[in-house]
Amino acid sequence: MCTNGTLLRIRGKVQGVGFRPWVWQLARQLGLKGDVCNDGAGVVVRLTGESQDFITRLAAGGPPLARIDDISEQPWHWAPLPVDFTILPSQQGQMTTQVVPDAATCPACLAEMNDPRERRYRYPFINCTHCGPRFTIIRAMPYDRPATTMAEFALCPVCAAEYRNPADRRFHAQPVACPDCGPQLSWVCGEEHKEKESALQAAVAVLKQGGIVAVKGLGGFHLACDARNEQAVNRLRERKRRPAKPLAVMIPQRLADALPAEAQALLGSTAAPIVLVDKRDIACCEAIAPGLNEVGVMLAANPLQHLLMQDLDCPLVMTSGNLNGCPPALTNDRARQDLDGIADGWLLHNREIVQRMDDSVLRASGDMLRRSRGFVPDALPLPPGFNNVPSLLCLGADLKNTFCLVRGGEAILSQHLGDLDDDDALGQWQQALTALQDLWQFTPEGVVTDAHPGYRSTRLGEQMPYPHHQVLHHHAHAAACLAEHGWPRDGGDVIALVLDGLGQGENGALWGGECLRVNYRSCDRLGGLPAVALPGGDLAARQPWRNLLAQWQAFVPGWQTLPEASHLADKTWPPLAQAIARGINSPLASSAGRLFDAVAAATGCAPSQLSYEGEAACRLEALAQRSGPVSHPVTLPVIDGELDMATFWQQWLGWQASAGERAWAFHDALAHGLATLAALHARMRNLDTIVCSGGVLHNRLLRERLQFWLRDFTVLVPGRLPAGDGAIAFGQAVIAAASLS
Repeated sequence: MCTNGTLLRIRGKVQGVGFRPWVWQLARQLGLKGDVCNDGAGVVVRLTGESQDFITRLAAGGPPLARIDDISEQPWHWAPLPVDFTILPSQQGQMTTQVVPDAATCPACLAEMNDPRERRYRYPFINCTHCGPRFTIIRAMPYDRPATTMAEFALCPVCAAEYRNPADRRFHAQPVACPDCGPQLSWVCGEEHKEKESALQAAVAVLKQGGIVAVKGLGGFHLACDARNEQAVNRLRERKRRPAKPLAVMIPQRLADALPAEAQALLGSTAAPIVLVDKRDIACCEAIAPGLNEVGVMLAANPLQHLLMQDLDCPLVMTSGNLNGCPPALTNDRARQDLDGIADGWLLHNREIVQRMDDSVLRASGDMLRRSRGFVPDALPLPPGFNNVPSLLCLGADLKNTFCLVRGGEAILSQHLGDLDDDDALGQWQQALTALQDLWQFTPEGVVTDAHPGYRSTRLGEQMPYPHHQVLHHHAHAAACLAEHGWPRDGGDVIALVLDGLGQGENGALWGGECLRVNYRSCDRLGGLPAVALPGGDLAARQPWRNLLAQWQAFVPGWQTLPEASHLADKTWPPLAQAIARGINSPLASSAGRLFDAVAAATGCAPSQLSYEGEAACRLEALAQRSGPVSHPVTLPVIDGELDMATFWQQWLGWQASAGERAWAFHDALAHGLATLAALHARMRNLDTIVCSGGVLHNRLLRERLQFWLRDFTVLVPGRLPAGDGAIAFGQAVIAAASLS
């Protein structure tokens, strides 16, 4: 006997989030019969009888971590008629559904972990379908326990009953476990070895005594110490050889409650990212973020971190567990090897880390600085007009690398993987690429890289057996911002201001401060910063004084007689000046990043040798924020399409003001000059949209001043994606897709 019914296909974030038991409960409430199952494309529901009320409620709700992107409906003929509503085993198929990012511990699990009557009391791996690890434990799809790192932990009878019960919040929660059957903590300190709660208490004791502990998390290791203890923080800096780069801090909830509402909302979200807040609002020592106004804070994101916070009730440094310049360790053995001499002890566990996953970093405004844990691998929709895009693998840039898989109408942007400058980093990159391709059942039809021939990512793309396409670095920056804002494929031209350190431009030129005419298919330079020598090539990116010398050699005749020349007095500048004049190892570049370095050196706020990328610019911005806003006489006129640096330096050096006031005036004058240039070209072409992107746009003051001076235009700036190289791969994807689809 055949009975008419309905088949529903639901696409979106619907696996690993308790969606099937939610559907099961809804169907039973409505007295419907049928079944539900996962497959590679999402969730399939088959129903008997009238289903409209079910569909209405389905579209209106769902479990906390779920997101429905699409519900399609078609007739279904039952033979024989089902007698109940059941949950079927997962079916394999082409992978098009979304894998869910790891999610912070939910309130229900947190309450259970702190209840002495519960069997998971103080268990540091508690989770349910509403929280816990997802992407970091997946080996294959569909997302079922045998395809995760939990496969080696056989469920005890009680956990197995929860896992099989659709009415339980742990129904098919793949990481489900308890103290009797799940992962366990261990502590290693010299010859000392402890397990479970004793391991946790040993780590707490070391932290209270001012020690440094390596803590294994979900997607890597952290190095922790008391953030109030300046000696401990400086000891960590010395051992890790990280003299000045800011350190992230995990704070108790009581401190988060005093922060601005927008910061609280981000900190308390399921992504639980690092959020930049005013350093004065956090009870930490100055060594946490020397010379800066902000500090990155986070709340506990997993049960182990919650237990540490509860037992210590103080801010803890939680910085990446790696050697300086190396990627984070992922295995217990590698962590003990790499962090020997840094950590005083190791708080470990026996669950494998499949995917490296750094902490995401945002401003309190919501602007993304580093996109990783909690956001990856959420799919990014392509803008209108991008239909049936071929499968493209886009490899991004070499710094702050991410890669991107694009197919159909969406893209998957990988987690932050850092700099591709050593074999270990490349190994983690390859592991992440293989995993996402396997999970998404993705076979590229083409590979897209940056145009720079020296990039490692470019060479990797050239070695792959697919058609190879190249994209200009700054075109990708602008296109990523356009796509983030949903600019249609055929939406026409915009003017773009793209500001960063360095990238390959047209005809091999080195760009970094450009005004461009851009659409998804083409990019033309209209003007920008003048090209200035990079004395010593790559050394100019590490020694700001070299850029000051180059600027003054080019634009300030007789600079040696200025009082500010004292900033170069102890440097061996005469032979370098000769090299600049002769063009020896001094390539020309229109780099906004190097201009910031030069001005920072001229104010005296930049160290002679940078210890992290962007250090001079960050210190300059912090100095400016502490002093401004101010009225000033400094301008950056536009002459023949380029900013007039000679006039800037003459006015800036001739203005009697403090270093902080000069720093603010530089930001304002640069923003005004760039805005004037962009507005000129926009009006010439009857355009009303201006895009601002590139790593320099992470500078909050510059961004604010650009938006002020461009207030008569529609200004698009990055928000959900990083302004810097972390979004380059997504920009490459939409540019290549526009040309190929």
